Amino acid sequence: MRYFPLTASDREEIRKTLGIRSIRDLFADLPSDKSQDKLDALPPALAERELLEAFRDLAGKNRFQNHTSFLGGGAYRHFIPVVVDHLSRKGEFLTPYTPYQPEVSQGSLQAMFEYQTMMTMLTGLDISNSSLYDGGTAAAEGVLLALRKSRKERFLIAGNIHPETTEIIRTYVQNLGIRIGTVAFDPQTGKIDLEDLAGKLDAKTGGFLFQSPNFFGVIEEAGEIAKTVHGAGGTVVQAIAEAMSLAYLTPPGENGVDIAVGEAQSFGLPLGFGGPYLGFITARNEFLRQMPGRIVGQTVDRNGQRGYVLTLSTREQHIKREKATSNICTNQAWCALRAAIYLAAMGKSGLRTVSRTNHLNAAFFVNQVAEFPHVRVRFTRDFYSEVVLEITHVTVERFLAHMEKRGIIAGIPLKWFFPEFADAVLLNFTEMHRQEDIRRLLSAIGEIQ
Repeated sequence: MRYFPLTASDREEIRKTLGIRSIRDLFADLPSDKSQDKLDALPPALAERELLEAFRDLAGKNRFQNHTSFLGGGAYRHFIPVVVDHLSRKGEFLTPYTPYQPEVSQGSLQAMFEYQTMMTMLTGLDISNSSLYDGGTAAAEGVLLALRKSRKERFLIAGNIHPETTEIIRTYVQNLGIRIGTVAFDPQTGKIDLEDLAGKLDAKTGGFLFQSPNFFGVIEEAGEIAKTVHGAGGTVVQAIAEAMSLAYLTPPGENGVDIAVGEAQSFGLPLGFGGPYLGFITARNEFLRQMPGRIVGQTVDRNGQRGYVLTLSTREQHIKREKATSNICTNQAWCALRAAIYLAAMGKSGLRTVSRTNHLNAAFFVNQVAEFPHVRVRFTRDFYSEVVLEITHVTVERFLAHMEKRGIIAGIPLKWFFPEFADAVLLNFTEMHRQEDIRRLLSAIGEIQ
């Protein structure tokens, strides 16, 4: 990124205009024990060429660039066709802000409209916006959407969703007078305890949010959950961490789900050290007026030609002002654009092939690893592309260290999130794993007996 730094005279003029003695005065509100006055440890400035060389040397020290990774847990490595990068980097897509003037924004608006259409097709629901920040904040928006519609102040969330999603939801609602309850899961199946769910639903509860496949990779009984929640007059919200599963499993809408939220990073976005990612939300028509963000619609001009416009924009930057339902940033639409290009390029058959391969790779691992007596797959039924592997003979730390020596990053230690799973790791499989990669993983597991 090129930039023009302020000169000494520029900074002096700003100082006089603000009426401060030094730059330090701008940070007077920071407690003295929380600020750092001295920067003696910083290295001297480098010329641009030297700086680029320093970064190349630093990148060369990355120990994991040639490792085979089986990490998942909410961020997934998938193949991205070159066309996604090529088209999404075109200036007319990369640089626009908000398409307030539809007459000069038809390309961006159509891309957003196509994204919305494909997301509703994948989720089996009526409407989609374009779009949200990431999967965690999308889940929080889904809870708030359900509560705005129900006008209730209590909501239930599953105990086996991604723990970071739980934290985000609680952060969003902590000052809104909303009470969050947790529904237990069955430790034998990894699925929601339907009896506990039924027992915690009451007339004051706005609904229930669950994740499927859940954090352990297990597919929930979404239809039964929907019947239970609807029977108590609540709204059903399903979170999807691995969007690729939408092309393989029954769509949420067909299971009776009212609102589907999640992370669509798998659709054309690289892992990127945590972002930017793409949160999505789709819902039934009855939630249209309460949807956060923007909805692009199709219309015709006075000559009868097809055109696209911002149909609903419930952001505070627009006419809703203090009645806005969200402050979703405009530039998230670029991530939605990449998803639209990816989905269009893959098509129905391509997407189905990839999603099916993910499951088959996981199934192959589960079948083969059963031969080892010192490890065990915790949940052997109803998994999609992630499995929980329990290690009985060594610690998780030793297991992962051994795998790293073999050039393998073998999953997430579940005790980071669930202390009761202290001897387990979560492994993920995608179409990027060749059968020889999985056999190499199995061989390394066999060595550590």
